[in-house]
Amino acid sequence: MGIETEYGIMCPQDPSLSQLLTSTHAVVAYAALHTSARSRWDYEEEAPLKDTRGFDLRRYRSVPQVDPNAMGVANVVTANGARFYVDHGHPEYSSPETSNAFDAMIQDAAGDIYLNQAAATIRQLWEQQVSVLDKHDPCPPLKFYKNNVDGKGQSYGSHENYLYSRQTDFSTLTQALIPFFVARQVIIGAGRVGIGQASERDGFQISQRADYFEQEISLETTLNRGIMNTRDEPHANATKFRRLHVIVGDANMSQYSNFLKIGMTKLVIDAIENDVDFTDLRLADPVAEMHNVSHDPTLKHELLLADGQRIPATALLRKYMDRCEAHDGVDKQVLELWDEILTDLERDPLSTADRLDWTAKWALLKGYTDRGVSWSDPKLKMIDIQYSDIDPEKSLYHALVRKGRMHTLVSDDVIAQAAANPPEDSRAYFRGHVTQRFGEDIVAASWQSIIFNLDGEVIRLPMDKLDRFTKADIGDVLDRVTNVRELLQALG
Repeated sequence: MGIETEYGIMCPQDPSLSQLLTSTHAVVAYAALHTSARSRWDYEEEAPLKDTRGFDLRRYRSVPQVDPNAMGVANVVTANGARFYVDHGHPEYSSPETSNAFDAMIQDAAGDIYLNQAAATIRQLWEQQVSVLDKHDPCPPLKFYKNNVDGKGQSYGSHENYLYSRQTDFSTLTQALIPFFVARQVIIGAGRVGIGQASERDGFQISQRADYFEQEISLETTLNRGIMNTRDEPHANATKFRRLHVIVGDANMSQYSNFLKIGMTKLVIDAIENDVDFTDLRLADPVAEMHNVSHDPTLKHELLLADGQRIPATALLRKYMDRCEAHDGVDKQVLELWDEILTDLERDPLSTADRLDWTAKWALLKGYTDRGVSWSDPKLKMIDIQYSDIDPEKSLYHALVRKGRMHTLVSDDVIAQAAANPPEDSRAYFRGHVTQRFGEDIVAASWQSIIFNLDGEVIRLPMDKLDRFTKADIGDVLDRVTNVRELLQALG
């Protein structure tokens, strides 16, 4: 499992600068000063338009070979085996594969470190009046935000990814997950000032993404978004696995929200694969309820089920929780926190303001609205965006953490270690170490393979087998080899 996050980007000194240009500056500047792994991304195995329902919309294909510094597609593999690149005019961090929700939360937080390093590098180069892009002026300092909307009608994604068995019936999976995705907003929402895609109405809502979902099921991620995404691109052995590509969540600053987002969803998928029945929880109108739940921070709204019953989102989530079973220590921690948060939300949503993003943000904003400040006041929108500023010196989230008003699950040191080192129990271990040690000999990399240049010969090393390339599997090999030739010989 893992998370892809598109960061909001702004150039305060020159807001008119193209986001495609500034995002490319950010990625290339980071790569130039912080890594030697300048391989291009290998697009050969990418198929974003292949649909789980059995068809492939071949409207376009990414070119198979791309300059890693090219405008709009700049790319780097980071030390932890993640991907830092430009996507749709945003800098995007795709975290390395992890085996559990806790590590997934930590590795997602590591992305903020890379983006902050990129911001610092851009600032340094600007002071020196140096540009990392040929034929382009130096880039002024940039700001990055871990949010999902610009407040003017545009939304950018924070997508989750879960590997599951191809034998699992997709229709069953879909019907079981849609009500869960609608309800889980009350735990994982990031909070937003403004209601409607373009903030047509004043007010506060739970989720930043909810208003942008227009149908139940869809392949699209940038328009006509569906609560359930049907992309069939496993980045693994396609005969054994599918990848559930979840686009319905918010980007989270809160470690609790992020941990539960991944952990709860993983447990529900496990339950579905174990034939647990969720058919009684289907909603009459999921899209409408997606919006209704988000628009009611009091949590008093009752969702209408297909059988005519009405139930609050918290009660619906509790039904899901009661049907899930822990298989390890992380699962057990998820269930304990899930129950704790639901209990507190049912008692008083604001009692969770020390753990959840949307309630923490709501508490900050209510301090103003309770004194008569209107929801239309630009000051509130400024607070909204400043909460998600990833700069620890400017971020309201980080200010709350420093003051003890927002709890965390891990320390900054743990996150820094995660940024510097790949997970040990996934193939990211191999990708991270190899691209950093032998970057000059790597032509391209992807989730499923690494392409080496061995004395002019191009050699592709497949990485489809998920039980290989971990520290346990390959650690001793990496410890003893000194070059790519020795590495490939050792791997057979």
